[in-house]
Amino acid sequence: MPLDVLLAAASLGAWLYLVFAHGRFWAADQRLEAAPEPAAWPEVVAVVPARNEADVIQRTVGSLLDQDYPGAFRIVLVDDESDDGTGAAAQRAAAAHRLGERLSVEPTQPRPPGWVGKMWAVHSGVQRAGREAPAAAYLLLTDADVAHSPGNLRRLVAKAEAERLDLVSLMVLLTAETPWERLVVPAFVYFFQKLYPFPRVNDPRSRVAGAAGGCMLVRRKALERAGGIEPLRGEIIDDCALGRALKRGGPIWLGLSGSEHSVRGYGGLGGVWRMVARSAFTQLQHSWLLLAGTLLGLALLYLAPPLLALGVLGGVSGAAASLAAAAWVLMAASFVPILALYGRPALWGFALPLAGVLYAAMTFDSALRHGRAEGASWKGRAGAGSADAAGSGGGR
Repeated sequence: MPLDVLLAAASLGAWLYLVFAHGRFWAADQRLEAAPEPAAWPEVVAVVPARNEADVIQRTVGSLLDQDYPGAFRIVLVDDESDDGTGAAAQRAAAAHRLGERLSVEPTQPRPPGWVGKMWAVHSGVQRAGREAPAAAYLLLTDADVAHSPGNLRRLVAKAEAERLDLVSLMVLLTAETPWERLVVPAFVYFFQKLYPFPRVNDPRSRVAGAAGGCMLVRRKALERAGGIEPLRGEIIDDCALGRALKRGGPIWLGLSGSEHSVRGYGGLGGVWRMVARSAFTQLQHSWLLLAGTLLGLALLYLAPPLLALGVLGGVSGAAASLAAAAWVLMAASFVPILALYGRPALWGFALPLAGVLYAAMTFDSALRHGRAEGASWKGRAGAGSADAAGSGGGR
C-alpha cells in the first residue's frame, strides 16, 4: 500500500475509533440537570484558595454569597500569601451582602516541603472548615476566579444526594475573548474530554476518573476515607488526582456547565500556552518516550488529514486525499458540540488541526521546561511546574 494511502487510512481509522468507540467524549452531553431535592439539605462549606485575586474576588465570592441554597452554608477563603489585599476585598464583598458572618478568611501558614501551593491552600481551608463546621456533609472546592449562578450549589447537592455521589464536578466555561482564545480554549476543553471521556468518568464500571478543579462538590466522609488532601500534596494536576482518589471509594460525576464561568482572561495565546506548558509533561508522567508517542499521534490525528486532503505534500493520490478528507470532516464534526457551547460557528471545526499543532508545540515546550528544570511561572511563583514548587492558589 502506498505510504500516502497508508497514512490517510490510519488517520481515518483513528478518528472512526475516537468518534464511535471512545466513550462519546465529543458529545458534550453530560450536563447538570435538576434532580429530586432532599428532604433535608445538608450543611456545606465552600473552600476557596486565593492568591492575588483582589481584582475578581468580590465578584466571585459575591456569587457564592448569592446562592439560594436552603441549608447551612458558609465560605472559607484561604488567602495564600497574597500581597494585593485579596482577603480584605473578600470581606468587603461579604459586608456589602450583609453576610459577614458567613465568610472566614484563613491565611496560609508556611508551606511544608513537598506541598505545591494550591494543595497546601486547599488543605488549610479544609482544616479550617473542619474546625468551624464539623457536621458539614459536603465541601465545595472552587477556584477564586469562578463565578457561580445562584442555583448552582442547590443543583450540585441535589444530584449528589439523589445519586449518592462522592464527587460532583463541573468544568466551567473558560474565558475566550481574543481571536486566539476563541480557537484554543474550546480546543482545550475538547482535548480534556478526549483524555477523560466524561461518560466513562461517570460510569462506576469504568476505571476512568477525572474532575475539573473550578467546581468540585466533595462528600466529606469520602474525602476522609481517601486520606484527605495530604496524599495529593505534590500533585500539579490536582483535580484529576482527586477524582481518581475518590472514585476508588464510590461513584463520581463530571459534566460541563453553561452558566458557571471563569471571570479571568488568559491575555491571549501566551496565557493559554503557559497554562498547558505548566502541566502537559506531568500528564505524560515526565516520560520522553510517551512524549514522542504523543507527538506522533497528534501528527497523525491533526496534521496528516489536512496536509493529505489539500495535497500540500505533493504527489498525493486521489484515494489518499479522499480518505484524509473524510478524516478531516469527522474531526471537524466531533468539535461542533464544544464550539456550540462556546458560541462558535460549526465551520470553525475545520480549524481544529491548527489547535492540535499548537497544543503539540505546548506539550513539547512543557517537556523542554522540565528538561531545563525551570518549571512554569504561575501566580507570581517561579518553578510552579516542579513537584516541590507552589502552584496556583486559585487559578486554573
